[in-house]
Amino acid sequence: MIHYPRRIRLLAASLSALAGYVDAIGFIKLGGFFVSFMSGNSTRLGVGLAQASPQAAVAAALVGCFLLGVVAGSLAGHVAGARRRPAVLLLVAALLAAAATLGGLGVDRPALALMAAAMGAENAVFAANGEVRIGLTYMTGTLVKLGQRITEALLGRDRLGWTPYLKLWLGLVLGGLCGALAYRAFGLAGLWGAAVAAAALAALAALAALAARIAPFEGELQGELQGAGSTARLS
Repeated sequence: MIHYPRRIRLLAASLSALAGYVDAIGFIKLGGFFVSFMSGNSTRLGVGLAQASPQAAVAAALVGCFLLGVVAGSLAGHVAGARRRPAVLLLVAALLAAAATLGGLGVDRPALALMAAAMGAENAVFAANGEVRIGLTYMTGTLVKLGQRITEALLGRDRLGWTPYLKLWLGLVLGGLCGALAYRAFGLAGLWGAAVAAAALAALAALAALAARIAPFEGELQGELQGAGSTARLS
């Protein structure tokens, strides 16, 4: 995390906030299940199976929808190639918009399934070579790294290396706060805010990708112009 450029860290924190927002809405609507935190659902699946509770089916369905979202996001990223991030974020925005639409029509179960799929797809934003580089919807690893970096700071080695991990965690918490407030005011219609945010992040990611492609060209053009100027002076 600390080795990524500032704009990537900012995008990651924003996506963590988006995950917290959506997860809070799903958590309240489902009465204690998650649409992004699959560790919690996996525990509830095990407990539900032990107790022969129908809640096991709910947990299993959410895990399955999340996995389908991961597959869909990974495929979208693979097809998009260099445009992976905006393509995956557009998919996330579309899934959330569909969930908001269904929620507004009172079709809750498919809406919640799409929410879980959207959160699964979001984790493909920072995937590379089949591996997720930055976890966005789960914070256990982030908190471990935060603790390790705080230790490094206490030992005088890297005094600010812990801050990116803190921002990532705070993003999830603040997103959860906003999601809970949005659900109180709008119900599942609050997902429209998440859909718009995902679309905006997709646009920003597309602009960043375009700038990254233009920068080498501008550097090469500048070099050619300087070379041409030198040639003209010599002649």
